[in-house]
Amino acid sequence: MTPPTRRRVLAVTGTSLVPLAGCLTGVDSDGLELATPEATPDDDWSEPDWRPADARPTEDDVDATTVVADLEIPWDLTFADDDAFLTERDGGVRRFDADELAETDEIPLGPDDGETILEGEDLPDRASPGEGGTLGIAVHPNYPDAAELFVYYTIDDDGTENRVVRYDLETDELETVLDGIPGATTHNGGRIAFGPDGDLWVLTGDAEDPALTQDPGSRAGAVLRVTPDGDPVSEPVDWGTDGDPRTYTLGHRNPQGIDFTPQGRPVLAEHGPAARDEVSLLRPGGNYGWDLVRGGPDDPEYDGYDEYDEATPPVINTGPQTTWAPSGLAFYDDETIEAWTNHVFVAGLASNALYAVALTPGVAEGDGASVTDDTGTHYDDDWLDDRFEATAHTLFEGEFGRLRHIEPGPDGSLYLLTSNRDGRAGDEFPLEDDDRIVRLDPA
Repeated sequence: MTPPTRRRVLAVTGTSLVPLAGCLTGVDSDGLELATPEATPDDDWSEPDWRPADARPTEDDVDATTVVADLEIPWDLTFADDDAFLTERDGGVRRFDADELAETDEIPLGPDDGETILEGEDLPDRASPGEGGTLGIAVHPNYPDAAELFVYYTIDDDGTENRVVRYDLETDELETVLDGIPGATTHNGGRIAFGPDGDLWVLTGDAEDPALTQDPGSRAGAVLRVTPDGDPVSEPVDWGTDGDPRTYTLGHRNPQGIDFTPQGRPVLAEHGPAARDEVSLLRPGGNYGWDLVRGGPDDPEYDGYDEYDEATPPVINTGPQTTWAPSGLAFYDDETIEAWTNHVFVAGLASNALYAVALTPGVAEGDGASVTDDTGTHYDDDWLDDRFEATAHTLFEGEFGRLRHIEPGPDGSLYLLTSNRDGRAGDEFPLEDDDRIVRLDPA
């Protein structure tokens, strides 16, 4: 199925339209329009060839061990070869031995047990305004032969922006791969990851200016797909003359989690406004509606996805009453923790929880509201993405505090990053040994 492109303009009286790049359709009462591409690569959607998650995950399936303590707002973690690379929002990049993280038991490692690869001041123009700073990290898919790290961070250079740089571990050279990403005190996005195709995927926030998310040339509120050199991929989405061919999808508020199904389909998590958090399976050229669209037909504040043919619906929208505050995301296709296989795991900040999401192909027609019972919370409303029905289970609520990210390790374990020293923790957090990396092993 390709993204819808049929023009639909709602009747608006006395409204001047905002001129934005690309094809613009679907108008709200303030004149903001939904952008649609002129052409997209084939969506090549097919039924999954992987077994849908069919077991109910529980906390008893795993043992939790703190493997690194006393970190300062860790933000991202990635494994490559024998190494584990970690960013700290107010600092730089550390490298830990992956085997040590897998084997640490009673006494956790400390920050200095990892090698400092980059100090914060090594990143040119780096700044830490509010939620900005040193954010996402990715490693070249051919590492260690291509010994290159990619880092997404916030800069102050005659204004707040975000930048992606490439750092060569052998030559100590640092070069800019992608810049001109709008930034602000909040809503900087920041997660980056290499996909199975070898392309670099970059998540950007709306930089506190929602109108930018409907401008295909702005690089704000978007998922960007680029080569390791920062160039557009060979078959980009065509957003028109003024659009950026690096933009894969747009209309996002503050996405911070991305991973890929075994078939290579990107799965995204993003923060909603006062709840309304979302998980989506991305379509090339998709417009995820911010900030015109953000819910179902009964949402009291935002238009519904069913009102705009141009809007691409998510698999999950938590609704106006439920907050996940999702950040990092992982599709766990390992069988080490058997009951957790083929679940999407989403780290929750304000919710202080980890969410396990099972995706089942097809959808049973829902009644317009998610339903929670002893088998989880079911998202099968008829206005959601009809390729999957999602069932979410809440794990470790309140046990570790704010969770920034979850990352599968090469040992089959899962690794959690806490974010209890970012100024927003409550209750008993932060604990004395926060922030931490917590390993989840099969029980």
